[in-house]
Amino acid sequence: MGHPASRGWVGFYVWVIRRMGPLGSRLWLYHLAMAIERSSSRPLRFTNVVINNWRNFTSVNTPLNRRAFIIGPNASGKSNFLDIFRFLHDLVAVGRGFEQAIADRGGVSNLRSLAARRYSDISIKVRIGDEVDPNIWEYHLVFNQDNNQRPTIKRETVVLDGAEVISRPNEGDRTDPERLSQTYLQQVNANKDFREVADFFNSIRYLHVVPQLIREPDRSVGKRDDPYGGDFLEQVARTQERIQVSRLRRIADALKVAVPQLESLELKRDEVRGTPHLRGRYKHWRSKGAWQTEDQFSDGTLRLLGLLWATLDGQGPLLLEEPELSLHSEVIRFLPQMFSRIQRQSGRQILASTHSSFMLGEGVGMNEVLLLEPSEEGTKAELAGNLKQVRMLLEGGLGLYDAVLPYTRPESAQQISLFGE
Repeated sequence: MGHPASRGWVGFYVWVIRRMGPLGSRLWLYHLAMAIERSSSRPLRFTNVVINNWRNFTSVNTPLNRRAFIIGPNASGKSNFLDIFRFLHDLVAVGRGFEQAIADRGGVSNLRSLAARRYSDISIKVRIGDEVDPNIWEYHLVFNQDNNQRPTIKRETVVLDGAEVISRPNEGDRTDPERLSQTYLQQVNANKDFREVADFFNSIRYLHVVPQLIREPDRSVGKRDDPYGGDFLEQVARTQERIQVSRLRRIADALKVAVPQLESLELKRDEVRGTPHLRGRYKHWRSKGAWQTEDQFSDGTLRLLGLLWATLDGQGPLLLEEPELSLHSEVIRFLPQMFSRIQRQSGRQILASTHSSFMLGEGVGMNEVLLLEPSEEGTKAELAGNLKQVRMLLEGGLGLYDAVLPYTRPESAQQISLFGE
């Protein structure tokens, strides 16, 4: 964890105790100290990810900052990169787990990279830390499928501050191989020494609002916490009233930038069915204005509303899929700044895929941009700041988007203009 003094008195206390055994006592005291110190000031985030044979990617090893913009041409793997973290969330989510997470993705064969060669195991290793120590935890999962095409764990390890907490397969797994159909991470009776990791994975949120699902929630009956917005209004309605009213007021104030006529937002339930509805009051020639419900909101209004709600709801990493869709360029330009303000208040990590040049404007650093480049050997991932050509272009006066454009532009894109001839 670096020098013990870097964590103040708590850090020094933990440093001393670590040199006292046994491991169980050290873990308990460590969790207590970290809970005290990190409860308000230093939330956890992903600091590094290493993946092998996952979908588009045969081999990736990249650090991650608190804010990351994932860019690349179509089909380069932006959604699949975000899905790594969704998969980790699904491992510990209620009613899900290892087998279900893989089944939802079409099985191991569908997950394995088509470019995989000699080694066919799928491997995900993440490091988790904070602003002082980027390497507090490490979680590593390697899996494949057996002869009956059932997913099976080949390796699962958890490391705390360089010390191995668990390592599988263990003796029990070798005696009873059926145990390798579940991670220790998802088992409450097995993860008590690293439950902080499980809770962190469970705090991950993914958002890609589909406006039509908000307008027609009956399409998503039975879903809960639907990342596509099917139960978005129910999520708002389930929120404690005081918090709900405060958030809607803040969101209405922010929405006025994109929708100047909007004066206020409120949640109302249908008197017949009890269905929740969002109502917005718009400036109008009538003195009391005019009310509209969500089925009359534009796609851009609904997407921005969902995005603003998500940024206020939760503390864990937030995964955003092309948040710029349906938004005006002048609004898009200020989204990164909004993310920064949110992070200053909550510290939560935001990972966003994007195609928009306006998302890479003023204030976005080279090491906040992750470039995906497809190749015959699988998609490569590299921070923009690690590329000499990008640094040279920036030093020559080009903007960040223009400097990375050659890496993201599809070859012969102009050929599509010939369609129909």
